[in-house]
Amino acid sequence: MKLADVLVIGGGPVGSYVAHELASMAHEVVVLEQKERLGLEVCCTGIISQQCVSDFAIDDDIILKRLNSARIFSPSAGLIRLWRPETQACVVDRAALDLAMARRAQAAGAQYMLACPVKRIEVRQDRVVVEVVRHKEKKGFSAKAVVIASGFNPGLVGSLGLGRISDFTTGAQTEVTTKGIDEVEVYTGREIAPGFFAWLVPTSPNRARLGLLSRNRPRLYLNRLISSLVAQGKINQAGEGLKCRHLPLRTLPRTYGDRLVVVGDAAGQVKPTTGGGIYYGLLSARLAAQSLHRALVKNDLSARSLVSYQRGWQEKLGQDIRLGYLARRFYQLLGDRQLDKIFDILKKNGIVEALLKEDDLSFDEHGKVILSLARQRFLGKIAEVIKIPFRIGAD
Repeated sequence: MKLADVLVIGGGPVGSYVAHELASMAHEVVVLEQKERLGLEVCCTGIISQQCVSDFAIDDDIILKRLNSARIFSPSAGLIRLWRPETQACVVDRAALDLAMARRAQAAGAQYMLACPVKRIEVRQDRVVVEVVRHKEKKGFSAKAVVIASGFNPGLVGSLGLGRISDFTTGAQTEVTTKGIDEVEVYTGREIAPGFFAWLVPTSPNRARLGLLSRNRPRLYLNRLISSLVAQGKINQAGEGLKCRHLPLRTLPRTYGDRLVVVGDAAGQVKPTTGGGIYYGLLSARLAAQSLHRALVKNDLSARSLVSYQRGWQEKLGQDIRLGYLARRFYQLLGDRQLDKIFDILKKNGIVEALLKEDDLSFDEHGKVILSLARQRFLGKIAEVIKIPFRIGAD
């Protein structure tokens, strides 16, 4: 195979979006995907904002459900209900999203090679060589540059001298049948998901995705939650198999180098508050394609040239990720009694209602939510009540 312009490692939405953008600019793009078929074994809740749907032209037939409300439960079963009249988020069919993004890239001219797990990346002076094992045989692909969009993959990225992602967690999820659940439900508490939370997200009448985040034993916690919700009459037994995946909570120190960029989960471009990564990944993919296009046109694929990509995504996402991680660290310090007190503060001081009235509040820009809470002196009220040391710096 002749020298391509760009190899993209990973055929998920982020990798396919990079491939589409570059192929649309007349670059020769090859996508290497480890799965034998796109859309297989996807572990993702698939909640994205209406803004994401609009910005990235996501087809209506991929959207399973539109959401405008959520019920959040404290450890002692206290309830806060969030509601707005307009759509706040959409639940997508993730397998269908993968396929749609790949077809769009293929229509623009990108070539896909399936069943190609990458074993090694070698950056040379004049090219990048990627070694895969395809049908039990080693095979090499070469290109002027490479995009790593393989999901959270510390081993692959760690070999390239870009540093490492220093904090991550694990998500576990299954499909369940429900009994009259039409809103998102979020569950908190040390017995449910210590330091994190669980979710029940309806996808269609009587169907939902049930999952949680946990640093340890996520399968155990999810099976306990299934039993609890069955006993409450909210769900029947779980349906399809339980899936797990690791999720980064911090970003890669460097997401670029000579002839390479890293995007999406592989770069840690994920909301630390929720683990959601589709929108951040697609935004970063767009910036990566723009930087690579400029570098290819100038025939300068050095790290000095591609640093514009990191500057670009940090300008757009850096503050939200930093504030989100601080909020994540703070939340992890809380015990169940402290969480219950915070729910009381939110309900008794009208803070939730005030937040919902803010016009510029965004499903994706969690930094704005945190700053808005600070403006309402919410953090000060918490400090008065819960009395925990505020050693939560992003060190």
